Amino acid sequence: MTDLLTPIQAALDLPHTPLTFTEAGALPSTYAVTELASASIGAAGQAVAQLIQQQTGRLPSVSVDRRLASFWFSSSIRPLGWQVPPLWDPVAGDYASADGWIRLHTNAPHHRAAAERVLGKVADRAEMASKVAAWNAAELEQAIVDHGGCAAQMRTWQAWQQHPQGLAVNAEALVQRQTFETTTDKPWRGSVARPLAGLKVLDLTRVLAGPVASRFLAGLGADVLRIDSPTWNEPGVVPEMTLGKRCARLDLKTPEGRLMFERLLKDADILFHGYRADALEQLGYTADSLQALAPGLIDVSLNAYGWSGPWRNRRGFDSLVQMSSGIAAAGMAWKQADKPVPLPVQALDHATGYLMAASAIRALSERFTSGRGGSARLSLARTARLLVEAGQVPEQPALREEEPGDQGLVVEQTAWGQAHRLLPPLTIGGTPLQWDLPAGDLGSHRPQW
Repeated sequence: MTDLLTPIQAALDLPHTPLTFTEAGALPSTYAVTELASASIGAAGQAVAQLIQQQTGRLPSVSVDRRLASFWFSSSIRPLGWQVPPLWDPVAGDYASADGWIRLHTNAPHHRAAAERVLGKVADRAEMASKVAAWNAAELEQAIVDHGGCAAQMRTWQAWQQHPQGLAVNAEALVQRQTFETTTDKPWRGSVARPLAGLKVLDLTRVLAGPVASRFLAGLGADVLRIDSPTWNEPGVVPEMTLGKRCARLDLKTPEGRLMFERLLKDADILFHGYRADALEQLGYTADSLQALAPGLIDVSLNAYGWSGPWRNRRGFDSLVQMSSGIAAAGMAWKQADKPVPLPVQALDHATGYLMAASAIRALSERFTSGRGGSARLSLARTARLLVEAGQVPEQPALREEEPGDQGLVVEQTAWGQAHRLLPPLTIGGTPLQWDLPAGDLGSHRPQW
């Protein structure tokens, strides 16, 4: 099996504790996507095991079901009698330009509006395709970004390694970890069964990576409160990503919203945020000010393209980073296709999410020893390097398909109706991953602990 676990363990300073992988087969891809899923989930499990050993003296066993890990990297929910809204806006996707390919990300209304400010209003994909065809890909990418939108030209890995942003992010650590001087004396209030019980997690992240991280912590007993702006919505992923969480809305640009946010933050143990690199700072919340408000806080953040270089503040998503970093081009060559071929799942998002969760748990272990808070910074583009540098892999046998009755076993009464939730892909001895709250809609709770 491709060894993606060793570099992840090194990045997290994880001791090499036993980890078992079960099930055979892999998602179809030129890259080791199933191995990435298994290694990132396994590392998060090892971080939990280390925390339990630190607090109890007992090291639990950890195993990952590779098949379930792969499915969770796609979707873990199976609605019964209702449907999850579409993931993609009708005009989102890949388009042929005058000199190559470009991907437009238009899921958020303001991102679609930005693309249409450049290209003109369109009714459907055919109309968009005719407009994109007249443009040079690099010029269109820049024009849409300049108008506040999201787009990515398809580049090869070789071109990305020579690009100023590729050079910058590929020189960064997979996980940029830091320990602060501020301290707290909060004790461990968990148990082997619920190791994160009593911990408060304030989640400001959206779409996939950050919500994957907070969902994992909720499954271990943490109290997760997700905060969205009054206007944000992502209906296609909410049933997948709000499992185990309470969801509220705040406007951090108003005095009332800031006051409430600061009250929540003072009691928080962990803060997840996924804004662009300078967004919280522009609101006045620097790393130092966050520590002043909440001494001992664990501050875990991600962005799309990395924390240095000219694109550090660029909006981005998994599908765009796959285009920029050469993954879609490699898939196109592997498939001998006439258009970009992305990974079979949003693997950069999900893997980065589990690495964020593992980073938070590692920082917790440090805090229970020294009292000191810490931070971790991750990016989708740096996770892309981890996957690409592991190398392209020969085609493996396909994963066993889900069998009737095999897909849920856990019945969940969501806000939209009954659903099956896949069994967790991770087994930690004595520590079941289980969620106390079903998936619910954004803004369905009050902004309070």
